Amino acid sequence: MNRMKDVIQFVLIIAAVGLTSMPKASAEDVLKVAGAQHGVWESAAPELGQQAGIFKKHGIVLDLRYHEDVKEIISDVRSGKADIGLAVGTMSAIHAYYFGAPIRIIGATMAGSLNYWYVLKSSPIQTVKDFAGKTIAYERNGSSSQYDAIDFMKKLRPKVKLVATGRPAATFERLSANEVDVGWAAPPFGVDKIEQGIIRVVARADDMPRIRNKTVGVMITNANTLQKRKDSLVRFLQAYGETIDWMYSDPVALQRFSEISDVSEGITQRMRDEFFPKEMLLPDRIVGLNEVIKDAVVLDYIRKRLSRRQISELVQIVTPERSGPWSIFKRLRDRLR
Repeated sequence: MNRMKDVIQFVLIIAAVGLTSMPKASAEDVLKVAGAQHGVWESAAPELGQQAGIFKKHGIVLDLRYHEDVKEIISDVRSGKADIGLAVGTMSAIHAYYFGAPIRIIGATMAGSLNYWYVLKSSPIQTVKDFAGKTIAYERNGSSSQYDAIDFMKKLRPKVKLVATGRPAATFERLSANEVDVGWAAPPFGVDKIEQGIIRVVARADDMPRIRNKTVGVMITNANTLQKRKDSLVRFLQAYGETIDWMYSDPVALQRFSEISDVSEGITQRMRDEFFPKEMLLPDRIVGLNEVIKDAVVLDYIRKRLSRRQISELVQIVTPERSGPWSIFKRLRDRLR
């Protein structure tokens, strides 16, 4: 028995020595990252983390590019032009996978929703209870603001009329012209107006658990990239998570975000603290996926729900605990204890 234990320990020692002698990742391990909406808090971690040297610490250099349309991000990842796509709508990722795109979800970028509804300071509307008989804005058909508004109104059941008003700036103009009773927006738009007392928030999508507890934005990669560069992706996720921690603990992060977004530090801090709880941006947690898949069917993103096999193929969160030879060594070591 003792001899067998000695043999096992010898094997583990050899494995450990082998791991330490493995070639280290190059400091020039470049990952091409396609993201959406430059200069917004929920998508700022790669740029801020690179500036702060956090990705460099993990042997990663990011080649960042931004697109206005999420379809361009998915196209870049699908074709291999980008190694990682960020801030891709979960339903859009499911849709692309369902119709044959070789993409995989490797992490989350946001859970819940940033959409909120507001009125002018002079409005008599104080809460959702006052919405009955009013016109309520959303961006456009198929937008997250429409989905959130429908969910919100179904739950609270006020008899309202939903009106497509376009982007936040156009919505504010229509509200100011009394063309709608309640406007919609998402930060950073409107945070300065809230601070100045021009508008008043009367409802937030995240007030509803059904909305709050769903991952709405994800990170994606190509299946081939996941197979060939998994270690790089693991280190990317590590650096990304550390950057999120830094963004909520170091005032320098607010200063640097203010510089890249052209938003004052005061408004940046209010926006972060009021609209972006840290838990919303954790990269290694996918929540409410079954609900998102149900919504994808109802909203005609896919024709039928994904099977368990399809879900396990699509969603492959890359973490150090689940990847690489070191985790195998740790599991063997733990069995001896």
